[in-house]
Amino acid sequence: MLEEVFREQWGRVLASLVGFLGDFDRAEEAAQEAFAIAAERWPASGVPAAPGAWLVTTARNRAIDRIRRERTLAQKILLAAPEAIMDEFDDTLIKDERLQLIFTCCHPALPLEGQVALTLRALGGLQTAEIARAFVVSEETMKRRLTRAKAKIKATGIPFAVPGAHLLPERLDAVLAVIYLIYNEGYSGRVDFGAEAIRLGQVLAGLMPREPEAHGLLALMMIHHARRRARFSGDDLVLLDDQDRSLWDLRQIAAGRAALDRAMALGGRGPYVVQAAIASLQARERIDWPQVAELYRRLADLTGSAVVELNRAVAVAQAGDPAAALRAVDGLELDGYLYFHSTRGELLRRLGRDAEARTAYRRALELADSTPERRFLTRRLEQL
Repeated sequence: MLEEVFREQWGRVLASLVGFLGDFDRAEEAAQEAFAIAAERWPASGVPAAPGAWLVTTARNRAIDRIRRERTLAQKILLAAPEAIMDEFDDTLIKDERLQLIFTCCHPALPLEGQVALTLRALGGLQTAEIARAFVVSEETMKRRLTRAKAKIKATGIPFAVPGAHLLPERLDAVLAVIYLIYNEGYSGRVDFGAEAIRLGQVLAGLMPREPEAHGLLALMMIHHARRRARFSGDDLVLLDDQDRSLWDLRQIAAGRAALDRAMALGGRGPYVVQAAIASLQARERIDWPQVAELYRRLADLTGSAVVELNRAVAVAQAGDPAAALRAVDGLELDGYLYFHSTRGELLRRLGRDAEARTAYRRALELADSTPERRFLTRRLEQL
């Protein structure tokens, strides 16, 4: 129970403290002290009615005490009043500061790996060791990434602010991309990165309720995540057509579709909204593959991505024309991409061109780096 409250409140508390203190490291120290005090007191006294406000008040007071002891009390904090009063704490301010923190963590001046790590640490409340395990690097390496990111924010004066209207579209794209990248990291250890990304997506959609792409990304992640238990059987990869639908989380699919409806009601036609619409179609009992192919065409027009064109070809094949799909695939330059070769192998197999299919599957197997993918491709080769 306490861990759940802590994880939910960490981003709220840290955002308020970064805005108050203007320093990531001081803010983290104060937040950690407040959470430690809560862990000691709450089991006996119970969780307060407003845990976020309690934690922020405690953390601010601890930070003020620490700065006083160091005799470096900033004028800003002197003017802010020596004692924080819980009753005066405004949750609207937390929301504004959390949004500022999201855009600070995802500032384009930071390297992408730093943006991802800082977002998970600052807003997801994940420990450095947890983030390191998920990205398969040492804890020391991840600690350095976080330290460099925070140092760059301080050294270059990256503002703790939501960007102006003229910068918002490109900066919002960066925020959405970071959250989706976190989602695509999947699962590692005890941390389900898919669930963490969805939680961040919910925060962003709540803070920017008029942004259709924020709702579109949330819908996309929720619908995909609802099928996670059916994607694997032990170490075996299970294709969409073969998945046990009783393992799908229907409530999460419904919630994802509600987010998609919200995005479309706001006039959303961007890439995340289109991808969410595709995911919604693929979660239906009878999939309208021609409609899926059409949506992939729209997505390709928006993104210019060869990978999207590859996915469109898969939908064309599913709609009943593997020969046309193969012609489209053969026109793509994706030789180093695992799924290009596995898709070619599948299309060639369907067309009865077994020798060529074996060659394509072998090339895919050379590029595969996960056990489920290697087992699936090996099984396909054995069937041929």
